[in-house]
Parts: sequence; structure tokens; C-alpha cells
Amino acid sequence: MTLFQAIILGIVQGITEFLPISSSGHLVLVPNLLGWKIPPDQAFSYNVLLQAATLLAVFSFFYKDFLNLARASFESVKQKRLVNHDAKLALYILLTTIPAGLVGIALNGLLRKVFSQPVASAFFLIVTAFLLILAEKLGDRTKSLEDINWLDSLWIGIFQIFALLPGISRSGITITGGMFRDLDRTSSASFSFLISFPLLIAAGIDGLYSFIKLPNTTESLFIFLVGSIISAIVGFLSIKWLLRFLSHRKLYTFSVYCILFAILNIYIIIR
Repeated sequence: MTLFQAIILGIVQGITEFLPISSSGHLVLVPNLLGWKIPPDQAFSYNVLLQAATLLAVFSFFYKDFLNLARASFESVKQKRLVNHDAKLALYILLTTIPAGLVGIALNGLLRKVFSQPVASAFFLIVTAFLLILAEKLGDRTKSLEDINWLDSLWIGIFQIFALLPGISRSGITITGGMFRDLDRTSSASFSFLISFPLLIAAGIDGLYSFIKLPNTTESLFIFLVGSIISAIVGFLSIKWLLRFLSHRKLYTFSVYCILFAILNIYIIIR
């Protein structure tokens, strides 16, 4: 992987991690679209590290929320009861990570193979598009983040399992799951970003371990580091833009984009 490729993929990851258009799908399809021949093991490790780098974006944007969650959790442990809504929300965030975490550990080897299949990524990108359309059609959008409960969280956590597949947008599938439970768009997006934190930490540990095992790790370190920093900066800007966008716009724009981008890649693959 060259420095130029790392920078481009860092920008792609920063944009697509939080927009409901699948970062994993783009990290598979963009190199294929540009004709880049990146070794599969290196590509997978770099992709996971980029996802972990967006942790900085999430924490930077929601640091006040995370501090409130940590403070409430500590007080709840101290008093042996859930002291307020922030304490409940922290528990709900942990609850959503369990389904995807267990499945991710169990199917890690299989998922690595799927990440090397551009056609599968394009197909799942179309699935993402239709799920976004369904969310707009079926959700009542009457609940805010203050109204979320344990059943909403578990439901969204189950939806998050499908985000392990490249092309299924993690933010898209969790926003969809929230809207199916009648959360409004902005609240669904905010919760989606908050619940990304534990999984991105796990992804970062896995990506770092995979990176260390790669040959010529020292030579790749600078390249990976530059791409990761760029990914975090662009990711922060993407969160800010998306929350503003969803406050007054629907998800159909992202659905159209996912379908068109998938069709373009399928055409290039089969021609």
C-alpha cells in the first residue's frame, strides 16, 4: 500500500463510517474501482485500523456525553442502583454491543474472506439502500433519545450484527433499527454514534494485532498512521454534517447513492 492509497482510503473511511453508506463496503469497492492490488491481509488490517481511528472522531464530538455516561456509571456502581437516565443509557450501550461482539468473534475468519469479495460488498450495499427506504416508510419517529429503553437497545444491537458484512452500513443499519423502534432520525443517529465506541475499541485491538503480524510492519507504520489521522479528522466533520442533515432531511438521498455506487461496481466487475 502506498502513502497516496492510504490517504485516499483514510478520507473514504472518515466520510463513510458515519454516513449510512457503508465504510467497509467502500473500503473494499474503492480499491477495486481504482484497480489497486492491495494484499488482502494488509487491506483488512488497515481497514480495521481506520475504523478504530474514527474512535477519535466519536469521542471528540460526544466527549461531554461520554463524560456524563462515565460519571453516572461510576455513581451507579457506588450506590448499587441506576441513578439517572445517563446510567441507563450507558447500560443500554453495552447491551447493544453484545450480539455483534459475540457473532464477530465466532465468525472472524469467515468475515475476513467476505471482505475480499467486491461483488458481495456491492450486493450488501443495495441491501443497505432498501433498509434505509424501509426505515423512512415504516418508522413513526415519535421517540427521542430520552425515551429509549432496553428493548430498543437490544433490537438495535441485533441489527448491528449485519453491519459485520462489508456493504451493510453500521450507521445505516443501526439508524434503521432505531427508526423501526420509532426513534426520530437525529436520536437514532446520535445513539448509533454512541454505541459505535465499544465496537470500535474492539476493532482497534483486533486491527492492531493483525497489523503487528504483517510482514514489514515498520515500513507500513507511517503510512497507516497518516491515513488514520486523516480518517479521524474527516470523521469528525462527517458526524457534524450528518446530524445537521438528518434534522430536516430524509434518508432517501443515501439510498440512491448506495444503489448507484453498487451498480457501478458490479458493472466494472462483470464487464
